[in-house]
Amino acid sequence: MVENIPESFEQTAPQLILIVDDESRMRRFIRMNMELEGYQVVEAENGIQALDQIRKHTPELVIMDVMMPEMDGFETLGLLREISTVPVILLTVRSDEEDITRGLNLGADDYVTKPFSPGELTSRVGAVLRRARWPAPPPRTVLKIDDRLSVDFNRHQVIVNGERIDLRPTEYRLLYVLIQNASWVVPHETLLAKVWGYEYRDETHYLRLYINYLRKKIEADPAHPKYILTERGVGYRFVDFKKMQS
Repeated sequence: MVENIPESFEQTAPQLILIVDDESRMRRFIRMNMELEGYQVVEAENGIQALDQIRKHTPELVIMDVMMPEMDGFETLGLLREISTVPVILLTVRSDEEDITRGLNLGADDYVTKPFSPGELTSRVGAVLRRARWPAPPPRTVLKIDDRLSVDFNRHQVIVNGERIDLRPTEYRLLYVLIQNASWVVPHETLLAKVWGYEYRDETHYLRLYINYLRKKIEADPAHPKYILTERGVGYRFVDFKKMQS
């Protein structure tokens, strides 16, 4: 059994946030609110500058607009993910699920639609940074589910038929919570609060996407899952692997 995940743990506030937006007024607005919260801020007005700032300053978080000339936020994010795992919040005036899915598939950690209030952005920043400060792995770092699947909690990897498969940080957190509660149904709201943060308890599209990501990585047939089971209208349940091992 994986040991309990702490509800909270103390960390110092991050020091540096990078703001990427071609509109100087928007950069000033975000900078003012981030500095009021105690963060230090650097800026970039396009994707090329953003990549350069990340190499120079190694920020704790990037807040980046999607609609930028020449190289938009999606393209910048794709290049960024080749060199860094820094958390990224995308800003956009569009809120359709196709754009959200595209951003998350490219490695974004969250998505905020313009216009937004200072409180909303501050809340999202805090939630993303809390997720980035996930606690150390439990002493038992490798858990064998069955002959096909094992989970290496130290490396945030799954081992499927002897092959190691990397998990994105959010995929790992989601799998961690599900395995912690193996054989029990975990409600949608509980998973969202524990994995993404309390602010996300109504954002069920995040949960659907990441359940699909996990199933594609660990299930032999994602359309007919064996490990991560859906309890319709309620939540998800990880299979009782102790019975599988007996």
